[in-house]
Amino acid sequence: MGGTNESTKGNFILLGFSDHPHLERILFVVILIAYLLTLVGNTTIILVSRLDPHLHTPMYFFLTHLSFLDLSFTISSIPQLLYNLNGRDKTISYTGCAIQLFLFLGLGCVECLLLAVMAYDRFVAVYKPLHYLVIMNPHFCMGLVSVAWGCGVANSLAMSPVTLHLPRCGHHSVDHFLCEMPVLIRMACVNTAAIEGAVFVLAVGIVLSPLVFILVSYSYILRAVLHIQSSSGRHKAFNTCGSHLTVVSLFYGNIIYMYMRPGNSSSQDQGKFLTLFYNIVTPLLNPLIYTLRN
Repeated sequence: MGGTNESTKGNFILLGFSDHPHLERILFVVILIAYLLTLVGNTTIILVSRLDPHLHTPMYFFLTHLSFLDLSFTISSIPQLLYNLNGRDKTISYTGCAIQLFLFLGLGCVECLLLAVMAYDRFVAVYKPLHYLVIMNPHFCMGLVSVAWGCGVANSLAMSPVTLHLPRCGHHSVDHFLCEMPVLIRMACVNTAAIEGAVFVLAVGIVLSPLVFILVSYSYILRAVLHIQSSSGRHKAFNTCGSHLTVVSLFYGNIIYMYMRPGNSSSQDQGKFLTLFYNIVTPLLNPLIYTLRN
């Protein structure tokens, strides 16, 4: 027992919000309602986009994948969080923790790239409307989505094993409500400067590069929209692009704040609530943003 240095021999303990027991019951009710609404909203978008022939367009093809990603984000962690909030058992198996980490890293990467793909879709729609359906043909759209998913899987395969196999000297308590990479790295009892540097480099490639692409795309979109003579045309362009920009702001704002800083530069409670925001609030708001503005 005393010689066990790795967490692979047993379960992890997700501390979550256990240091605020008076909040756990309130959080359980609020998160459960948000979780159910998220499932309904994103499932509805997927079904409507697939069943309505008028919505068989590149924009709604990508929106379907975004909704699927949001569903996957919430399903990968929120049921476990609800279970932990509703009782005294805060444990998660090593396998469950590994699956959570793998999914979280992969889905996060896919969403970053998918938002960049959606920005390119809006760029072509506004900047080259006459060639839109030729450029954004089904094969090309499927190729873009496949690249995004492939990069997500590759990111998970690269970072998950490295993170899980860090020596933790018998520490099993995860000061979070899910197995997230920065928290697992902080649990290590060795110098993690090298892996933190690798995480930062990957974050630049996965997070900042797509964001720069999105900003450049929208700079061209804005210039094209301002040259549209019809006020109704400008309004329609701003509406469809505004939906995507709002989603980008919600997602990237949290991701950059969480992953592009030194690991100990903010409180754990702040990190938990930020993770909770992009794990449940953002997937909840995305269907509302797109359906209300479009």
